[in-house]
Amino acid sequence: MSAEDTRKVAELLKGERFGFLTTTTPEGKLTSRPMALQEVEFDGDLWFFAEQSAPWLGHISHSPQVNVGAGSGGSWVSLTGEAVIVGDVAKKKELWNSGVEAWLPQGPEDPSVVLVKVDGDSAEYWDSPGNRLATAFSFVKAKATGDKPDTGDHKKVDL
Repeated sequence: MSAEDTRKVAELLKGERFGFLTTTTPEGKLTSRPMALQEVEFDGDLWFFAEQSAPWLGHISHSPQVNVGAGSGGSWVSLTGEAVIVGDVAKKKELWNSGVEAWLPQGPEDPSVVLVKVDGDSAEYWDSPGNRLATAFSFVKAKATGDKPDTGDHKKVDL
């Protein structure tokens, strides 16, 4: 993977506030939940805050392979990786913000507050040219001309 590929994934994730974190239940079923993405310099890892009592954290202990999907306005990222639960108070303080405090008022030093670190293995992205209107126009034009729509860049990236 090139640094350019990582930069592209970082660029697409920057500004995204939420991602869907998908885990696998002990019964083998996929389940997802929206999670607030913590703003850090993307290096292949994503961070989320959670309450230690959240039942889905057991999914990670059972099967750490996860997926995070994020996107809006014509750009989407699907990142796969391995999740781990982190209780490091210093890291929690580093990532703490008012948005987290609204959900977890007990604060970063409370042991009931944990981080979920997703160490990304690979990502796949779709980046449509322009905005949703440009994407919609591309589909209309393709229907009229019989050509395939211009859906922009699509690439699989190893992290």
